[in-house]
Amino acid sequence: MSTNEKTVLVTGASKGIGQAIALAAAQAGYAVVIHYNRDLDSALKTQKEIESFGGKARLISFDVSNRTTCQQRLGADIQEHGAYYGAILNAGITRDNAFPALEDNDWDKVIHTNLDSFYNVLKPIIMPMIRTRKPGRIITLSSVSGLVGNRGQVNYSAAKAGIIGATKALALELASRKITVNCIAPGVIETQMVKDLPLDHIMPLIPMGRMGQPAEVAATAVFLLSEAAGYITRQVISVSGGLV
Repeated sequence: MSTNEKTVLVTGASKGIGQAIALAAAQAGYAVVIHYNRDLDSALKTQKEIESFGGKARLISFDVSNRTTCQQRLGADIQEHGAYYGAILNAGITRDNAFPALEDNDWDKVIHTNLDSFYNVLKPIIMPMIRTRKPGRIITLSSVSGLVGNRGQVNYSAAKAGIIGATKALALELASRKITVNCIAPGVIETQMVKDLPLDHIMPLIPMGRMGQPAEVAATAVFLLSEAAGYITRQVISVSGGLV
């Protein structure tokens, strides 16, 4: 199978790291399913950019925290186009605050969006992948917060740590199927999500002394999608400039 025949779903692909991953995957020759929730304009821009260099892309929209909608939309897309070769679970949100000041919704929304989405998105697509009897790739996005915790991010750290545990367990289940399951844990990456972080305190902790770029995370994801990464599974790769 040529790379052009392999389809990869990227959640949260309308902006930031997800958009960079979608573009890099398309440049590597994969057909990309660009997921978005509300930002249709940005998703269309991602699609247009992919198509501008001859890549293949289509859009899919759903709330990753809504299990029923995930099942319906993904099931319909797979029924029409066939099983995915890979899935990159990037969609996520933050609701940062000191733990005593967290509201119930701050906890629930982050857990439902960042952790429940692992189940909601992967459950409808795993069996179709298995039935192809071909190799596949699943890549999750955690965070250095999930590895070491972060002040003001108890909810986010809990969700991202949960992603790591789920990734490692699923990797064990799918290894015999030649479906690899790995996790990328970005550090401080230059996106809108870091605009409210206390960067003056964080930057001295990064040995490389700078923020990472979305394209640097995307390059790791594209490698993990490749045939060359076929013997890599159950791993957490930190893209953090040495922060972790």
